[in-house]
Amino acid sequence: MPSLAASMDALRAIAESAPVATLATAFADRGHEFALVGGPVRDALLGRAVTDLDFTTSAHPDETRAVLDSVSANVWDVGRDFGTIAAKVHGETVEITTYRAEIYRDDSRKPEVNFGDTIEGDLVRRDFTINALALMLPDLRLVDVSGGFEDLLAGKIRTPGAPETSFTDDPLRMLRAARFSAQLGFEVTPDTQGSMVEFAERLDIISAERIRDEFVKLLSASDPAPGIRLLVETGLAERFLPELTALIATQDDHGRHKDVYEHSLTVLQQAIALETERGGPAAGPDIVLRIAALLHDIGKPATRRFERGGVTFHHHDVVGAKLAKKRLRELRFDNDTVKRVARLIELHLRFFGYSDQPWTDAAVRRYVRDAGEELERLHILTRADVTTRNRRKAERLDHAYDDIERRIAELAEAEELAAVRPELDGEQIMAILGISPGPIVGRAYRYLLEVRLDEGPIGAELAETRLRAWYDEQSDK
Repeated sequence: MPSLAASMDALRAIAESAPVATLATAFADRGHEFALVGGPVRDALLGRAVTDLDFTTSAHPDETRAVLDSVSANVWDVGRDFGTIAAKVHGETVEITTYRAEIYRDDSRKPEVNFGDTIEGDLVRRDFTINALALMLPDLRLVDVSGGFEDLLAGKIRTPGAPETSFTDDPLRMLRAARFSAQLGFEVTPDTQGSMVEFAERLDIISAERIRDEFVKLLSASDPAPGIRLLVETGLAERFLPELTALIATQDDHGRHKDVYEHSLTVLQQAIALETERGGPAAGPDIVLRIAALLHDIGKPATRRFERGGVTFHHHDVVGAKLAKKRLRELRFDNDTVKRVARLIELHLRFFGYSDQPWTDAAVRRYVRDAGEELERLHILTRADVTTRNRRKAERLDHAYDDIERRIAELAEAEELAAVRPELDGEQIMAILGISPGPIVGRAYRYLLEVRLDEGPIGAELAETRLRAWYDEQSDK
C-alpha cells in the first residue's frame, strides 16, 4: 500500500478532474452533500488503477435529476427506485445514488430500498469496511466509520457491523467476500467466514443472474483460486455449483496425485497464465476458457470406477460436458458461452495419446475441424491440464503439443485448414447426381468431407469421380 500522502494525491487528482469538480460544485451550490464512495476510494488508497467512479449524495432522486440537468444535456434514470440517476458530464458517464439502506426480506430476491439522511448511515450499510469509505467533495474530507482504512493496511475483509446482519440483509455479499479476497489478496476474518458458513443457505434467495455475475467477476481475477477455495470451504459453492464441491473426494486415475479438486484449481491457474502468455483476448479475461478449465473434470465423480486395482473415469469428458451445460443454463449463462464451454470440456482429452503415437494428417485435420472456433482455447486448456509432478512426462507432453501445433500450422498454410470443406457443395452434388434436395444430399456431403479430411485436397474432378462411385453403392438412392 502506498503512503497516505501518495494515496491522497491520487484522490485529489480524481477530485480535480473536470467531471468530478463540476459535479461537486453543482451539488454543493444547491446545499447537497456529495461524495466519491466505495471501490474507487479503496483502489486509490491501495495505489490500484481507478476505472469506475461511484458517487453518493444526500439529494433524493428528483433533486439529483435537477442538479444533473443544470450541468448536462444528457441525463437518464438508471434505477430511480434505487435512487440512481446517470448523466454524461464532460464526456464521462457518471452515476449518482442517494444515500440509502436496503434490506432483504426472508422470502425476497430483491432488496427493499429506503433513502438515508447521512453519509455515515449510508457507509454503515455497505458490504465491507474497505468499501465503507467516502471522500466528501469538494472539501476532500475522508469519512471512515468502521475502520476501513486500518483494514486496508492489514489486508482484512470484514463487515462494518455484525456479519450475520450484513449477510442476512444481502446474501450476495458472501460471494463478494470471496471475490475481493481473490482480487485484493486479502484475508476474510474468521468471524466473517463463520457467518458465511452459517448463512450459506441464505444465498438461495438470490437470483441466478446475480450469482452468475458475481461468479464471473471472481473468475476475472488474476488468480481466482483463493476465492474459489473460500466458496467451497464455507459451503457457498454447494448452493450454486455443487459439481465443484463434489470433486474434493475424487482421486485421480493413479490415486497418488492431487485430488481432482486441487488439480482443477491448478489447471485454472495454469490456463490463466497461458492465456496471458499467449496474448489473451483484447476484451479482457477469457471467461469461457476459465470456466472450462475449472469445470473440465466435473464428469469424474459420476464416472469413477475401481478396476484392476486402480481408478478409472471413462467418458468423463462427455458426461462433464453435459453437466456443465445443465449447470451453466441454470446460472443463466448465454447460449454461446454454454455451447463453447461444453465443447471444450468434451474435447479436452482428445490430444492425450498423441505423444505415444503421432497422428496422421487426417487425424490432425479432424482435431481442427472438431475444435472449430475453440482451437486456440483448446490449445491452452490441453496444455494447462498437465499437472503431473513427473518432470520427464511433463516435458514429453509439452514437446508433443508443440509438435501438434506445428503440424496444424503447416497444414493450415498448405490447405486452408480452418475452412475445411468438400470440393463440391450441395448444389453441385445435386447437379452431378441429378437428384433433388433430401437426406441423401447431406450424406453425400458428409462422405466428401470425410474424403477431404482423410486425403486433403483432391480437386473437383476426382471428387466428382469419387462421388459417383459412392452413389452407385447406395441401396436407398
